[in-house]
Amino acid sequence: MGSISNKPRIFTAHHQTPCTRTHQIAALFLVAATFFLTRFLDHSLSPCHHSSLTQNDAASQLNVGGERSLSWPQRGYGSHLSLKIYVYDENEIDGLKHLMYGRDGTISADSCLKGQWGTQVKAHRFLLNSRFQTRKKEEADLFFVPAYAKCVRMNGGLNDKEINQTYVKVLSQMPYFRRSGGRDHIFIFPSGAGAHLFKSWATYINRSIILTPEGDRTDKRDTSAFNTWKDIIIPGNVEDGMTKHGPKLVQPLPLSRRKYLANYLGRAQGKAGRLQLIELAKQYPDKLESPELKFKGPDKLGRLEYFQHLRNAKFCIAPRGESSWSLRFYESFFVECVPVILSDQAEFPFQNVIDYTQISIKWPSHQIGPQLLEYLASIPDEDIERMIANGRQIRCLWVYAPESEPCSAMQGIMWELQRKVRQFHQSAETFWLHNGSVVNRDLVEFFNWKLPMPLP
Repeated sequence: MGSISNKPRIFTAHHQTPCTRTHQIAALFLVAATFFLTRFLDHSLSPCHHSSLTQNDAASQLNVGGERSLSWPQRGYGSHLSLKIYVYDENEIDGLKHLMYGRDGTISADSCLKGQWGTQVKAHRFLLNSRFQTRKKEEADLFFVPAYAKCVRMNGGLNDKEINQTYVKVLSQMPYFRRSGGRDHIFIFPSGAGAHLFKSWATYINRSIILTPEGDRTDKRDTSAFNTWKDIIIPGNVEDGMTKHGPKLVQPLPLSRRKYLANYLGRAQGKAGRLQLIELAKQYPDKLESPELKFKGPDKLGRLEYFQHLRNAKFCIAPRGESSWSLRFYESFFVECVPVILSDQAEFPFQNVIDYTQISIKWPSHQIGPQLLEYLASIPDEDIERMIANGRQIRCLWVYAPESEPCSAMQGIMWELQRKVRQFHQSAETFWLHNGSVVNRDLVEFFNWKLPMPLP
């Protein structure tokens, strides 16, 4: 049996060769060679430098017309788009069809393309035809849950209680949702109600990624479903006739031919800011147009007439209504009037690449009065033209165009989604073992979880 000796260890000094000038020059040469070789290898192997894009990659720059482009910052986004998104099939999950076509299946997707909720259909169709789609759940970075719930509700396909019950039923059949606690699942709610359309959102999808144009609903609820750190603000759905290539529904007018300084085209809805604008228009009818809009009957204002009115002013006022966001903000860019935001809590998309001070005006909502018109009248036409020109360059980001387009709303959304991707997935309901297997509370491995699964 060995023992540990208590004798002191003796270390002998090594013989040292004198350092000559030749040694010094050689050492400097070695340092320099190491530096340049390291730089060369970094440049050659860095993921930020590709000689060509792979099928699943797209450059961080979006061409917005002419020689101009917008670039997503590499910090937090990466230099190229490289996403894999699994889109749940409508036949895969029991109940998903009800959220898309109603309880009787009588609501068509095409009928849901128009209006504010059209983004639910457009985003779904984009992903189904996207190079970023994967059909393998195990390799997906994110999961998209298609639903046209707002359209279905508006057309009587499901009531609020049925929508809530159906969402819960759908989620209970998604093992990957339970695996991550919903963190890698995407839901889209395109109206002012936001995720509140699913009344139990706070219980079931409070950790999921929510795509919505609505950033605030605290006027009617104690809390807002929008979380600026996990959710994504998306553009509203502008009339296709104004965003398509070729002839538009109406063309912008030169500033010199516009009759009004500003306009507000919308219903009062009993909202203070809107009521103030309507009264202001009565006091200054030559400066502010705010006609009484009729949405039913023979005097109903059609889409053509609406945009003809909207283009006839230098400034288009977008006040808060039932919620903080306004489709009128996005519409104004296509008739080329400068949007004036009167909604203090409004949120806007793609703030990492768009400077909104260069394309719009945000005015305090408690300052609606003659002072607003005086301020707008004081702005020189050359400044208005500059803001309109800036808006013309970025409005492609408001358009839900096919993936073949170099600039679109969905391209911007893809960049924002890439920032949400996690390498590791966990929740309060997932556990893992030494061999890397993921199990539930009963130590059942992930791929053997049985449906339906209990939800938190």
